[in-house]
Amino acid sequence: MAEIATLARPYANAVFDLARSAGRMTQWSPMLGLLARAVETDEVKDLVALPSLAPAVKARRLVELVREEIDDHCRRFVNVLADNHRLELLPEIAAQFEALKAEAEKTLDVEITAAVGLTDRQVDAYSTALRERFDQEVSVKVEVDPGLVGGAVVRAGDTVIDGSVRGRLTRLIESLQRN
Repeated sequence: MAEIATLARPYANAVFDLARSAGRMTQWSPMLGLLARAVETDEVKDLVALPSLAPAVKARRLVELVREEIDDHCRRFVNVLADNHRLELLPEIAAQFEALKAEAEKTLDVEITAAVGLTDRQVDAYSTALRERFDQEVSVKVEVDPGLVGGAVVRAGDTVIDGSVRGRLTRLIESLQRN
């Protein structure tokens, strides 16, 4: 997995720099996301894997699938990836682009999984606390998992804060087993 990330990084950085300098990060996000989803389909995976097919043909066929939803800059980007035999990296490029975009915009995607639905006031309180803790704007997504029994689990980037009753019970059991 690290190899894929390493191979994708220069392309993600290049397209991010291009998008940022043109003030078009918002336009590039959906185009890269669409291409990433297209490359993950069986049809396109098979197309990309064909060694007998010229890179230009692979690029043309991929572009034909999404023609109406990408612009000329994105088409040229697809051609560059095809010429370098890197079309399969599109999902990782899109993911890295989104991470760079979020960092540049100082936004952090936060997922809160709670045992019960949260009120708007509770979501606002979480948002305020997380904004202060991470010094970034946060985009909060709430999910309900009754299996947590009570409390919530907050995932913000690489940070996981487990304040669920299930998590506390698990830590208590582990502590008792060690002693």
